[in-house]
Amino acid sequence: MMTTAYVLINCELGQEQGIIDSLKHIDSVKEVHGTFGAYDVVARIENTEKEKIRETITWGIRKMENVRSILTLMDAKGQN
Repeated sequence: MMTTAYVLINCELGQEQGIIDSLKHIDSVKEVHGTFGAYDVVARIENTEKEKIRETITWGIRKMENVRSILTLMDAKGQN
């Protein structure tokens, strides 16, 4: 069964496009959009293994240059 997480990303000013481009090269990242509001970018991450999602977020997204903060939302099975 596929697990999905949405990651809201707050970037350094003017660095949104670089982060979007970098996210597109991460395997588990299935969709990326620039946004207006409190967060600058939203990414949809999918994988059959929750551990792979955690690794993508922890070692891929959080460690990216120019990422200031993130908020992760995991899907709640049975509520869709």
